[in-house]
Amino acid sequence: MTQKIVIAGSGFAGFWAAVSAMRAINIAGKHDDIEVLMVSPTPTVTIRPRLYEAVLENMNPDISAQLAAVGVRHLAGTVERIDAAAKTLTVAQATGGSLELVYDRLVWATGSRLSVPAVPGFAEYGFNVDTLESAQRLDAHIKALAAKPSTPARNTAVVVGAGLTGLESAAEMPQRLRDVLGKDENVRVVIVDSAPEVGAGMGAEPGAVIRQALAECGVEARAGLRVSAIDAEGVMLSNGERIAANTVILAAGVRAHPLTEQIPGERDGNGRVIGDAFLRAPAAAGIFVTGDTVKAATDDLGNHNLMTCQHAMSLGRVAGHNAAAELAGLPTHPYSQPKYVTCLDLGPWGALYTEGWDRQVRFTRQEGKKIKQEINTQWIYPPAADREALFAVANPDFVIVP
Repeated sequence: MTQKIVIAGSGFAGFWAAVSAMRAINIAGKHDDIEVLMVSPTPTVTIRPRLYEAVLENMNPDISAQLAAVGVRHLAGTVERIDAAAKTLTVAQATGGSLELVYDRLVWATGSRLSVPAVPGFAEYGFNVDTLESAQRLDAHIKALAAKPSTPARNTAVVVGAGLTGLESAAEMPQRLRDVLGKDENVRVVIVDSAPEVGAGMGAEPGAVIRQALAECGVEARAGLRVSAIDAEGVMLSNGERIAANTVILAAGVRAHPLTEQIPGERDGNGRVIGDAFLRAPAAAGIFVTGDTVKAATDDLGNHNLMTCQHAMSLGRVAGHNAAAELAGLPTHPYSQPKYVTCLDLGPWGALYTEGWDRQVRFTRQEGKKIKQEINTQWIYPPAADREALFAVANPDFVIVP
């Protein structure tokens, strides 16, 4: 009887898990014994790290040809329920109706969702760049501002959260508003964060660089504060200050996909399953967790993966390989990703590139921007639909870093 590996999700981790699993099956010569099925709404990879950008072209590339080249089947649908004990999934098919899938190994790669704080007005009046659809909604809103009368609220954008997405969104926004409203308009962009200083989470030296870059881009910082309410005309801050703004962008972090809660086991504060060294869910036989749904050690120094594509791609390769290796009789491979870099786009100022978990600054301004552009336009995109070329970069040891 043919054994089945189900890959739930077609993001960075899901795509590479599927290719890596097929690579292992190919090595073992088990094509007739093991099949790989990917389940996701569409056979696409959303280039989520780029959704802060003003131009939203080629942000959802189709991977049908790549999946076909390596022999992965795709089922258009959404997982609605996991029964870890019975090793079954309930899938709502895109064509209608429900389907029950039995799996021998499940690779859970459904990613994460925006974490929305319980603040009055966020759901009704806030924007975000968490999905392509939400980024397109923000883009349409910004373009529509040109038809409104010039007021301080129309000309102001507030970014809530100074993580990587918030910083990149804020740095881009002054120029983005001027491109729509006119170069002579007095635009205002404010970034609000609860940390004592904006950029503090990156460390002292990178934080200082970030604050300088934001200032040069024309972004005001409001540190040590929270947004307490939002309406159509602005936000109220925790210190009582009101900022008139028609555009409020939420970038306050993410949590693992809600269905991850149906996988038995210990979780972290972001809803991720604490995985073992091989990315198994320790309390759920046959389930591997990867990408933004797992917390795993990257090295022997106490560091763990972040919820970024940098880690998701490597996590996917390891989880996919191990799921197939267990069925095909190959050695499993422990996850390890000791090299860590950060490349932060800071709009017209350039970009900040750091190395190591202590984030040592290596490149800034246009030198950093060149690296960021290579990452955003080349490194994170799926390769061409060539079977051998895909297998060549799908081994669990493969890591793309500068």
